[in-house]
Amino acid sequence: MSGGERKTDLCAMAPAAYGTRIALAHGGGGQLTDELLESSILPHLGNDLLNEMLDSAILPQTPGRLAFTIDGYVVQPLKFPGGDIGRLAVSGTVNDLAVCGARPLGLALSLILAEGLEKKILEEVMASIAATAAEAGVHVVTGDTKVVGRGQADGMYITTAGIGMISGQGPHPRRVKTGDVIILSGSIADHGLAVMLAREMPQMHSALRSDVAPLNKMIETLMKRIATVAFMRDPTRGGLAGAAADLARRTGLHVVLEEEKILVRPETQHAAQMLGLDPLEVANEGKVLIVVPEADAAGALAALGDDPRGVDARVIGRVEARTDGVCELHTRLGGRRILQKPYGEQLPRIC
Repeated sequence: MSGGERKTDLCAMAPAAYGTRIALAHGGGGQLTDELLESSILPHLGNDLLNEMLDSAILPQTPGRLAFTIDGYVVQPLKFPGGDIGRLAVSGTVNDLAVCGARPLGLALSLILAEGLEKKILEEVMASIAATAAEAGVHVVTGDTKVVGRGQADGMYITTAGIGMISGQGPHPRRVKTGDVIILSGSIADHGLAVMLAREMPQMHSALRSDVAPLNKMIETLMKRIATVAFMRDPTRGGLAGAAADLARRTGLHVVLEEEKILVRPETQHAAQMLGLDPLEVANEGKVLIVVPEADAAGALAALGDDPRGVDARVIGRVEARTDGVCELHTRLGGRRILQKPYGEQLPRIC
């Protein structure tokens, strides 16, 4: 976890002089960087590969195809009901691998810390990363730490990259066929609205909590039981509407969703109404959209239901024969509405 070039003038300065907050010198690559890694990061994330502290992690060779993903996390606030930036970073990267049919092999973690950040907050986030990685069954195997000036980076930015292995044929839009059904693993919009309430109305007490979670074990169970899974997507930014519209566009087929079958929790619906937002367009961080042949829908639901994160899974739509690349919502009132990917980002800084 390199901190950059070593600076000899900082090496002579006692780490204790910097107290309980992050200083610019902690990013200098010298003794203070080592002290930060040894006191605040490695105690939480240490493992055989990371402890080597090499410039690259050397992973054991595994047969199959590699999947590789990367994402940055700038969520504000750093901690929110149901999670924090650390749990979000691990879950988001693990889920991006899992929906491609990949088993995570290792994660890379890059930290950008602001001068003045309390070490206590850093260590809480590191503990959350460690707990979430353990939940997913994956290790952080390499990383980097930088420090920027006071007031920059909003305290902390995180970038995570992940590498995984695909055995056999993975899900892909080209496998989607007319007559397939669309399954959603649970309720929508919990994450984005929980973060927005925490940011905009911190004084408000609500039962709403983020759904952020690693889904790879649930997805692995599904893939083992149902070999015909055609496509998966985690409906993060752009929400369910964005994911379903993208599915229609990429397959060129007509996708229909049934509004009455889409689960929105009462507290989530209430928050959406207060903030003037459409739950269909709000990000999720612990749900997966799945396309399977209709004949395998019951088996897929049973596999998902064996995991606590999939007990509310349900069929919410289908793929029709029309080759127009359009996603259509059948509303509760009997109307029809075309769903599109949101034009911009209506909820900034939620991931």
